[in-house]
Amino acid sequence: METERMFLKVIGGLVSFVLIAFVAGFALPSQVHVERSLLISAPPTKIFPLISDLNQWDAWSPWAEMDPDAEMTISGTGVGQTMQWHSEDPQVGDGSQEIIALESPNYVSSHLDFGDQGMADAMLKLAPQDEGTLVSWTLDSDMRAGVPTLMQPISTYFGFMMDSMIGTEYEKGLSNLKALAES
Repeated sequence: METERMFLKVIGGLVSFVLIAFVAGFALPSQVHVERSLLISAPPTKIFPLISDLNQWDAWSPWAEMDPDAEMTISGTGVGQTMQWHSEDPQVGDGSQEIIALESPNYVSSHLDFGDQGMADAMLKLAPQDEGTLVSWTLDSDMRAGVPTLMQPISTYFGFMMDSMIGTEYEKGLSNLKALAES
């Protein structure tokens, strides 16, 4: 009898904890900002063509390295150029990217759509320096936007890990871009 009560209390406590954590996921901040920068010893005019044309991204993108067999479809040029991808690798997944603004040789802005996993906006900014160009790569997302309602709390918690996960990939990509632009 006592064992049953203890068991029911433990189960009730676990269910309460999960329910509170689920509801709290709707109340926590859902905005995420990731940013990484790297000084590249090259002028903006040399770097800009590498970031403003999605056809060039395979040469430096960290996600292209993760799955060289990913299916990529790129169409258009300039503002409106799109890239759609499909990968069996869950770290790459499926999605699309569209260039929504660019100003040569200062910045490229794009919109990313990961389907049920949400959306984000990314920007690559080029700032001339005495020693070259400071390249800053940013990502901004509302972790609940475009995500099914019941998955939103999980997505919100996932947002707390975005800086370390995406930031690491941005660092790799910027290093690849540096090597390419400085060669």
